[in-house]
Amino acid sequence: MKRADTVAQPDYDALLGACRNELERGAPRKAGLHLVCDLLHREVPHYDWFGFYLAVPEERVLVLGPFAGEPTDHVRIPYGRGICGQAAERAATFRVDDVFAQDNYLACSLKVQSEIVVPVFDDPRAPDRTVVAEIDIDSHRPAAFTAEDESFLEKLAEAVAPHVPRIPER
Repeated sequence: MKRADTVAQPDYDALLGACRNELERGAPRKAGLHLVCDLLHREVPHYDWFGFYLAVPEERVLVLGPFAGEPTDHVRIPYGRGICGQAAERAATFRVDDVFAQDNYLACSLKVQSEIVVPVFDDPRAPDRTVVAEIDIDSHRPAAFTAEDESFLEKLAEAVAPHVPRIPER
């Protein structure tokens, strides 16, 4: 599927630097994640909903963390369910051009047409790394996300990893 528009891509290198600044400025940890959500939701036109889901690996569930955009009913997502749950289960990035073509999609809004989910790992370079969070972005445009978005978000995932609050076992 081709990208729905010809809008110029943002300067992702500059945005990554700005996100790092927000993370450092936003202590305690959750505050930095909120600042990143607000920045990217505001600065990237096709990021209509930007949020973090925090992983509880012991329970195999994702819990909604900081986000920017319309509220969602999906505050707890089991591993394997929806795009977010699949990304957590497989510890892999998912880029979906058409959410309506997915059998396992959890609809957050009828406006959402495409989605990208990027796992955040406790130690991004370790062979036995664990998913501690996910970056989840919805767009109201079909095929909104490019390889450049994916690369930027994977770099962002590494940058946010030390700032993700760990959810204690319940």
